[in-house]
Amino acid sequence: MLNVNNIEVIYSDVILVLKGLSLVVPEGKIVALLGANGAGKSTTLKAISGLLKSEEGEVTDGEILLGGRKINGMDPEDIVREGVFQVMEGRRVFEDLTVEENLRCGAHTRTDQKNVKTDYDRVYAYFPRLKERRKGLAGYLSGGEQQMLAIGRALMARPKLMLLDEPSLGLSPLLVKEIFGIIKDINVKEKTTILLVEQNARVALSISSYGYIMENGKVVLDGETEKLINNEDVKEFYLGMTEVGSRKSYRDIKHYKRRKRWLS
Repeated sequence: MLNVNNIEVIYSDVILVLKGLSLVVPEGKIVALLGANGAGKSTTLKAISGLLKSEEGEVTDGEILLGGRKINGMDPEDIVREGVFQVMEGRRVFEDLTVEENLRCGAHTRTDQKNVKTDYDRVYAYFPRLKERRKGLAGYLSGGEQQMLAIGRALMARPKLMLLDEPSLGLSPLLVKEIFGIIKDINVKEKTTILLVEQNARVALSISSYGYIMENGKVVLDGETEKLINNEDVKEFYLGMTEVGSRKSYRDIKHYKRRKRWLS
């Protein structure tokens, strides 16, 4: 579905953020992209969705292929029409519009408008609370409900590839569990391919089939989720666990054994 091949991203012509990053997202799978703040995760998603231009960023080397077709350099609205939809960090709903109007915005690039009404019901089946509040303003929703609305709006576009940026941000553990369960259901039932950026490594790996770990604009480790979960470095640095399984503060971690061979 998606091939990111050795890309570099520069902001304002001087700040190099991604340094030869490569990753693959197979069709129908959930792939997790993990890393600390500033690793370049959100920049990676914006490079894929074409949103770098709005922040004076650009892909200066490498290529991004969707189904074998190069999409870097395309306008964001054209990338959406190709089947890529990004759910931004922080939800970004239209607060002065109703829930239903927000959902309608997700379908604005579609040419089969007669099927849009059916898709409201599809979204409401995943998120019953949105149906209860469909005539209310999005600004009055709780944080969890706004996250549901942001994902529902993406579903209205009928994406081939959904890019999710920190869907657990600011949510209670109970809501995180609920929303990630729905994300998994969407992947299975809708056959939607998902690239998931997340700082909560434990919950991200629980629904993913493969994961990449980024640091300083590069991939430093990747593998099937079972391999990553059982990796001692990952357990210590990202899951906060010692070898015997007890909790450990990130501040107490003095060393992280980086992979000797950097992927490009």
